[in-house]
Amino acid sequence: MFRNHHNTPLFTALKEYDKKNVIPFDVPGHKHGEGLKEFAEYTGKKILEIDVNSMKPLDNISNPVSVIKEAQELMAEAYGSDHSFFLVNGTSTGVQAMIMSVCQPGDKIILPRHAHKSAMNGLILSGAIPIFIQPEINETLGIAMGVTLESIEKAIAMNSDAKAILLINPTYYGTTSNIEQIIKLAHKHGIAVLLDEAHGAHFNFHHDFPISGMQVGGDMAAVSLHKTGGSLTQSSALLLNEGLIDHNTVRTILNLTQTTSASYLLMSSLDVARKMLVTQGEEILNNVLKLVRTAREEINNISGLYAFGKELIGQPGVYDFDETKLGINVTGLGMSGFKVYDMLRDEYNIQVELGDSYNILAIISVGDTEKSIKALVDALKDMASKYNGTKPFHRNKILRNPQTIVSPRNAFYARKKFVKLENAEGEVSGESIMTYPPGIPIVIPGERITREIIDYIIFLKSQDSMLTDMKDPTLEYIKVLGV
Repeated sequence: MFRNHHNTPLFTALKEYDKKNVIPFDVPGHKHGEGLKEFAEYTGKKILEIDVNSMKPLDNISNPVSVIKEAQELMAEAYGSDHSFFLVNGTSTGVQAMIMSVCQPGDKIILPRHAHKSAMNGLILSGAIPIFIQPEINETLGIAMGVTLESIEKAIAMNSDAKAILLINPTYYGTTSNIEQIIKLAHKHGIAVLLDEAHGAHFNFHHDFPISGMQVGGDMAAVSLHKTGGSLTQSSALLLNEGLIDHNTVRTILNLTQTTSASYLLMSSLDVARKMLVTQGEEILNNVLKLVRTAREEINNISGLYAFGKELIGQPGVYDFDETKLGINVTGLGMSGFKVYDMLRDEYNIQVELGDSYNILAIISVGDTEKSIKALVDALKDMASKYNGTKPFHRNKILRNPQTIVSPRNAFYARKKFVKLENAEGEVSGESIMTYPPGIPIVIPGERITREIIDYIIFLKSQDSMLTDMKDPTLEYIKVLGV
């Protein structure tokens, strides 16, 4: 049965509630904005009038039986899955729930080491043992790509008792692995396949994008509609195909980790974003692709810059490519991506998604316009005219998988001590350190700290990168295992 995707059951119920001018003696305490006047004056009072609490007319995320249930069923149909669950703590909650739904303490899970911090935290929460596989590395661009079918075959052969495989679809920079063949291989061995599709929420709605996990039989996928689908920040969805994983187990796990006070602003934005993607997605995404293809072509005519794209397909670890990820290699300007990232914001009033040692990344999505694209291209032209060829670029060594000495969970709970970062070579890390974005850990609890890791952290500090999760905010010291 196909549902009417012009319907927005949750958003419609929220608007009906607002029309009634109900006198609130429940939470939240601002009472339709009366108790937060300065904020209401800036944002408009309407947004606070619909910032309400769970009640019978609006359903409850912990046990949805009416409008949330209907909205989730529409979301599941939109993505071709058996079930969907609304998430109000981002896709991080979904990734952790996927791992915890499959893995008990001591169970093995196969995953690439460049997974998001949420996956690493999922290892700590679940007690699962990671079997890390090395993603393919593009030395020229200085980035990790996808994983190969051969690397998955090897990992399964050595760990046939693994309970799950976690794949990233796509990576931050837009590359995808051959997920269809990996899923078929995993299912032959009774292994569940979980997909972090934080950056692939738009895949289902236009034929020019890579395939999504639900389209080819993946067991679970976590999708960030707020990243590429137009919903509000923190709003995501968890998708499930019945078979190896029971939906009641997933609901139980989510009720362990997700708030009981789910934001109706976030949930209703999911409802509206799903309607937009299903009913207008082809047209909207046609325009997105037109914009990003124009931008990529113009940037590739700027000396010193390289906007990489679908020409990468066929290289190791690149089965397909998401064109909306506008990655730009800036090494020809003699500057790191960190420096260009800061300059675009501080000198040109442009905020791109991230910078790394070699590149910057701009996300082109449903909200972009010709005007915004022109501003980015013009800024890059101006920057290139000033800096191209002025100094050589110093290339950094690309980090490979660190050695896991202790399981992430055991390391997290172990006794620890501080040592100076410069003296930490050979120690076992007691904490995670990462740049954010992208939120991919440089080192996690239980991994051996190498000289390369120390030198890379020192380089990141020199670039004024946004380093997170460590106990010492200056990173003069690092926590390691021991007393």
